[in-house]
Amino acid sequence: MSELDLPVVDFAPDRWGNPASATGLPDSLQATLDTLGIRPLGPPVAPDDAVLDAPAVPAPVRESLARVVGSGHVSDEAIDRLRHTRGWSTPDILKMRAGDTSDAPDLVVRPADQDEVVEVLRVCAEAAVAVVPYSGGTSVVGGLAPDRTGFDGVVALDLGRLDGLVSVDPVSRTATLLPGTRGPRAEELLQAEGFTLGHFPQSYEGASIGGYAAARSAGQSSAGYGRFDEMVVGLVLATPRGTLELGTAPRSAAGPDLRQLVLGSEGTLGVITSVTVRVRPMPTVRVYEGWQFPSFEAGATALRRLAQDGPLPTVLRLSDEVETTLNLADPASAGAGSAGCLAITGYEGASAEVDARRAAASAVLEDCGGIALGEEPGEKWRSGRFHGPYLRDPLLDAGAFVETLETVTFWSNLPRLKEAVTEAVQAALLAHDLPSLVMCHISHVYETGASLYFTVACAQSEDALARWGSAKAAANAAIRAAGASISHHHGVGRDHRETYAEEIGPLGVDLVRAVKTTLDPAGILNPGVLVTR
Repeated sequence: MSELDLPVVDFAPDRWGNPASATGLPDSLQATLDTLGIRPLGPPVAPDDAVLDAPAVPAPVRESLARVVGSGHVSDEAIDRLRHTRGWSTPDILKMRAGDTSDAPDLVVRPADQDEVVEVLRVCAEAAVAVVPYSGGTSVVGGLAPDRTGFDGVVALDLGRLDGLVSVDPVSRTATLLPGTRGPRAEELLQAEGFTLGHFPQSYEGASIGGYAAARSAGQSSAGYGRFDEMVVGLVLATPRGTLELGTAPRSAAGPDLRQLVLGSEGTLGVITSVTVRVRPMPTVRVYEGWQFPSFEAGATALRRLAQDGPLPTVLRLSDEVETTLNLADPASAGAGSAGCLAITGYEGASAEVDARRAAASAVLEDCGGIALGEEPGEKWRSGRFHGPYLRDPLLDAGAFVETLETVTFWSNLPRLKEAVTEAVQAALLAHDLPSLVMCHISHVYETGASLYFTVACAQSEDALARWGSAKAAANAAIRAAGASISHHHGVGRDHRETYAEEIGPLGVDLVRAVKTTLDPAGILNPGVLVTR
């Protein structure tokens, strides 16, 4: 079984991923925590011991929903409600580990098709019940924690029954998938037809097609396959007012492209019930390798040259000096050498094309001061690229705090942005007597700019949420002051909502609200996410 052939399983409410893949801390990492004096704070509250409020949805509304989807597909069971509570950010997990179930939905409703989704939305709109569309549930920006003020309950609309491959057009190289299809399942279905989506975010095990579209996801192979929003050629949106079908051609001059309006809307405008995407033939060759650069600046220059003048590898990423040394964000790259900065390049495609692209890219990397490390570090990264999230749970158990944030800017602004965010986070945590490590990598590149992905590690404190909140606010302010975007691929949710409003300005906020009011007059869809109510 390859690293892409992962089983689709139900996650526990408080632990990431497949329980069979759970891991402990490597001895070297535990030794680092011991050196820093980091110790466990105490055992977390087990999900079985979590206390939930009684479901608030009125009985007549529940009966109406049961008539739409079937009584067996409406649940108020504790485990169902807990599994649909918030997402997978570190604050989300710490709240769950503390027994905080305040954001739990009242009901979990599982429709089977487009018509049932539309009818559920109609029932909830008439009854003033909020609806949170839920497919993979992997949001890390508060995208699944609605503002329930003024509503008679919250329904988690689980799209898991809308699962599968509807059709493949091998001539046009497009495929239509249902929104609840998880990443591994989508690849399994497409590969059976000789194609791949080529979309592999680190949340691949849990994320889904609908979530990819709703959050403008970017996978680790974006240099070669593109972001998910670049793959989408059509979609269907269910709203309380009916159905919106978009995408009659690859590109069009028939007015503004409404597909782009739906992409990134995070469940606030409607429920995505079908996505048509561009697919590629399965590659016959995959080669991954490591490169060492004397500095982050030198490595970034190499990545920029490849992004602007080519040729682009399928995967192209660069860790800074701290991340390279600690290998915390990408533990599978351990052993690649700790001096300088580690870059990973990956090539996928037909044999002759891969050979030519690899040779030409290698010449650019060497010209920029890169030293080839061979395939071993690249293959270690490739085979372990989905293992990183499994380290967070044992780190939290051990008393460490680890969280991520990301942004994107133009190449000329990249050094300034990296320095500003790093200094802002470290200063905010140090104000609480929390020395921290801030690591950074580039993993998505464009002709005009690139993303920066930060991993922050420090000791966990009794008031970790408040202290991280101040650091996150400082990072958001630094991002805006540097003129960068608040998110490259994690989305807005509630965590970035105010900064997003600053980014697009008052007129932009009014525009988003106007669209939402048109499609969702009662405001039931994911209230408080993306924009304030």
